Amino acid sequence: MTKRKMVAAFAAVTFIAVLSGSGEHLAEGSLPLATTLAALLWAQLRWPITGLVTGICSVVAMRVAELTTGGWLWPVTLLYVSATLAPKPRLRVVVAIGAVHAVTAFNLEWTVLQHGAVRTLQHVGPDALWLTAALAVTVAAGSWQRWTRTAIEQQRAEERLRVAREVHDTVAHTLTVVGVHLNVAADALDSAPDEAREALRLAQDVRRKAMGDLSSLVGVLRDDRRPPAEPLDLAALVSQVREAGLDARLTVAGGDAPLPVRTAVGLVVREALTNTVRHAGARTVTVDVRYGPVTEVTVTDDGSGSRRAEGHGLTGMRERVEALGGSLTTRGDGGFTVHATIPA
Repeated sequence: MTKRKMVAAFAAVTFIAVLSGSGEHLAEGSLPLATTLAALLWAQLRWPITGLVTGICSVVAMRVAELTTGGWLWPVTLLYVSATLAPKPRLRVVVAIGAVHAVTAFNLEWTVLQHGAVRTLQHVGPDALWLTAALAVTVAAGSWQRWTRTAIEQQRAEERLRVAREVHDTVAHTLTVVGVHLNVAADALDSAPDEAREALRLAQDVRRKAMGDLSSLVGVLRDDRRPPAEPLDLAALVSQVREAGLDARLTVAGGDAPLPVRTAVGLVVREALTNTVRHAGARTVTVDVRYGPVTEVTVTDDGSGSRRAEGHGLTGMRERVEALGGSLTTRGDGGFTVHATIPA
């Protein structure tokens, strides 16, 4: 419900309620009072506290003049609610106004209208309890709404981060492998055209696979059902690196593992191999995967190591592993090693 629709509903309820609870003085003051309070609800769209105070003064004036026999506090209930729901936090101000309002009503009932203590409590007490309950419900509803909004925003932020990881991993790996094959093709174009042609074919195959992955990712983003990601083919990842000119070896041991673990293993291996091709200047790389109660993944190359600050790829790997309760460490002296442990 929009703000204007809510105010329209508040105005209608206030108008009808004030007329219904006005007793025998309907023509004298209750109709003007109901109209005034309904109009002040619209004024609260711009002046929440001013509208509330004006409404309170209107009710007090009508009651003191005995132009209406309605309550002291309840006719302005929705003015209080509207002020509490205003964009800026106003709860303390509204509560303070309510306390002053209740005390003032008690004094006027007792001293000006000359009603006894018991009758005064009978008139003002239920009004005060009603207003307290209304404000409590309003605050609770507002807190729930803010909590829900925060949870939704956090979920959206996590989803954006997940998408960023997927796009980074797919694009970075593809561009790295394609770049290597294009360099091979450029170097061999004149001296070994068959080798250059084969390198271009491999680059096209990698590009085609990446386009399929990106299309699947976009399809998932357009669909709210979010199907789980399929594990990457470790042998295919190692084969791509081997075709790029590295001596790449793969060892897989142990039984099957849950889908989230196998998915995380594939992502770690892909990012580690991408970093090897891009940064290490390595000649050999080994991938060792051991499934079990705690799955271990180790990717080691014989390159120059790395003293670079941790980039998006390593950060993404670490976050994925830690999300499953595991840990990821790297070592960059005398080659580069990525080691991850993931509990089943």
